[in-house]
Amino acid sequence: MGAEQQISLLGRIAVSAKLISQEQLLEALQAQDHLGATKRLGDILLELGYISQAQLEWLLRAQQTLLQRERQVEAERQHRANLEEQRSGAEDGTATLPQAETSSQPQASTPRSSAAPVPAQTVPSAQAAPPMLHRILARGMQLGASDVHIHTGLPIQMRVGGQLLKAKSAPLDPAQSESLILEILTAEERAAFGAHNDLDFAYTIASVGRFRGNVYRQRRGIDAIFRPIPLQPPTLDQLGLPRSLARLTSFHQGLVLVTGPAGCGKSSTLAALINLINEDRPDHVITVEDPIEFVHRSKACVVNQRQVRKHTESFASALRAALREDPDILAIGELRDLETISLAITAAETGHLVLGTLHTNDAARTINRILDAYPPDQQSQIRAMISESLRAIVSQRLVPTVDGSRRVPALEILLVNIAVSNLIREERVFQLRSVMQTGRTLGMCLFDDSLLDLVRSGTISKEMARRHCEDPKLFA
Repeated sequence: MGAEQQISLLGRIAVSAKLISQEQLLEALQAQDHLGATKRLGDILLELGYISQAQLEWLLRAQQTLLQRERQVEAERQHRANLEEQRSGAEDGTATLPQAETSSQPQASTPRSSAAPVPAQTVPSAQAAPPMLHRILARGMQLGASDVHIHTGLPIQMRVGGQLLKAKSAPLDPAQSESLILEILTAEERAAFGAHNDLDFAYTIASVGRFRGNVYRQRRGIDAIFRPIPLQPPTLDQLGLPRSLARLTSFHQGLVLVTGPAGCGKSSTLAALINLINEDRPDHVITVEDPIEFVHRSKACVVNQRQVRKHTESFASALRAALREDPDILAIGELRDLETISLAITAAETGHLVLGTLHTNDAARTINRILDAYPPDQQSQIRAMISESLRAIVSQRLVPTVDGSRRVPALEILLVNIAVSNLIREERVFQLRSVMQTGRTLGMCLFDDSLLDLVRSGTISKEMARRHCEDPKLFA
């Protein structure tokens, strides 16, 4: 049986066993077609969150069982045909078939054109014999942890409300830590980790969520950090962001950047903006991520998501290819090098809306960071390009609330108008703060003003505001 038939068989088994619906199978097959059948159907169903790892393993076993059964039935059919040929060719016509072949009971067969019957095994539920790490990660989701830490020589730890909390458990020895982590990796991921001693990947637990994982080796053993990612993209309201940010999705070309330090929720904000576009515009969206975090199912838009080192070599190679793939919107997980930044600006200038993230703390530093990526002799030209293509910069930080139960975003919002463009072009980026201060009625905002609003509403304390502000005098 060819590879195409085996793939079809696994899908038929999954539908027959009611693990997925026919619509979910069609969506997975469409995703596989887009990848050029370079990825197994079962792995795609797992990444989409339609099945669990235990269910995938059961499906593979069931597929193998059915393939073996089909081969056996075919062999028996051929054997009967041979015997019949021998009998009909015998001179006296009295050849006798073996008892097993003259049985009146019909032989079972699997019609290839219909849904495959499921072998008599117990279909595992999403919770059937899960890896130990599943329970740990599910608990992290229940607690609202932003990160789950697995460290050799230490108890399991979770970051809740910005604080790293230790579980009431014994420290993990090297063997325990290695077993917990490696158990959930695929063979390809284990090989990549073995080659490089660190690995970025995404992991899905059905009905729980997706996780962005990073595994690395340190002197005590193997460690891992998991960041929970809900199965559905968030909304602006769920993230505590102002609804006015929805205006950023109305642009049809240009560059929109979401910036901030690591762990401040940039990816979540970017996902919320993509989700708004996906609900309202009949466009083609291509995302390039490392790894894929939120899964966007095509709604009004056609959404294609590519993962660095899995579906493409790098951010830059994906962007070069994307310009020939008729996109309307490009979403870039991180503008991390000169080539990626340059391609993003080029795409924004050539009629695409480009959304991306940067590890910078505010609007002025973001612009300077982009300019500093270029050689000095190119900065004047790039400055002019940015002044024309930049549409907005949203910088954010997460600040713990008064009760410490959660973190809320404090924002700096720069909306590019003629005055801002002129400041960028004329090398007067240092004056952006005054423009944002006077442009509050236009929707602009400084970090300090955002923090002040949070203090006045009683959401955060003045002490916490002073830790994150630019001008402590405001919170004296």
